[in-house]
Amino acid sequence: MRLAFMGSPDFAVPALQALHGAGHEIAAVYCQPPRPAGRGYGIRRCAVHVAADRLGLPVHTPVRLRSAPEIQADFAALRLDAAVVAAYGLILPAAMLAAPVQGCINIHASLLPRWRGAAPIHAAILAGDSETGVTIMQMDAGLDTGPMLLAEAVPIPPRATTGLLHDVLAGLGACLVVKVLAENPPARPQPEQGVTYAPKLTKDDGRLDWTESAGALDRRIRAMDPWPGAFTTLHGTLLKILAAQPESGSASPGQVLDDALLVACGQGALRLCRVQIAGGKPLDTPAFLRGHPVSPGSVLGT
Repeated sequence: MRLAFMGSPDFAVPALQALHGAGHEIAAVYCQPPRPAGRGYGIRRCAVHVAADRLGLPVHTPVRLRSAPEIQADFAALRLDAAVVAAYGLILPAAMLAAPVQGCINIHASLLPRWRGAAPIHAAILAGDSETGVTIMQMDAGLDTGPMLLAEAVPIPPRATTGLLHDVLAGLGACLVVKVLAENPPARPQPEQGVTYAPKLTKDDGRLDWTESAGALDRRIRAMDPWPGAFTTLHGTLLKILAAQPESGSASPGQVLDDALLVACGQGALRLCRVQIAGGKPLDTPAFLRGHPVSPGSVLGT
């Protein structure tokens, strides 16, 4: 089939590679434009751009689509059988959705209609879901509302992070989208019940509120790994929490209960297992405490 591929981050790369490996003609790759990144703010291509260059595929990096009729016309002129979309980062206008013969299909990292929106993997861990998965859907004008073509569930391991689930679901999505294009399964509408939304995250979503339960905070730490990262403050200095474990304990929320960073929560306590202070490197808690002693009774988050 003659395809366009539209995606930007690491999540989309396995699908691009799988489609290319399956022998589809990828007429164009659309992704976010190169932007300053890293400590030196050097201009950096997104993951899909890098992968497409390695495969020798033509890359387009428009800043906008809705108010760009010339880009929409160029897309239509590709005369595509279908377009595959995976975490692209721009909303496709109606003209582009309708341009390919078989329309545009999306790889979404949840079991729709649960967790429509920008951050479904994070949301599933935050909510304590026991399973998640990938849905391949026919795109329409709504936010992840189109009819479903294929879906497959996977269990969420008890200590899963977003990073771990991301890699599992990226690989699954690649397999499913190749299968959809090969088998052309019938579309079925999404259920009207059970709709939930996963809004786009900001860095502040990683802030720990010690009045929450230890279980909820543990899920937040794992959901925000690797981005935006969970954090609190220690003596007014930013402290990233890289790994933790719920335990029993009780005191005022945020109070350190022992000399090994057991912190009281709104319900239960959280053992901080791996941390990183601003300007430092990631350390297991015993190594961190050798250089940064924290006395019982200290309060985090103030």
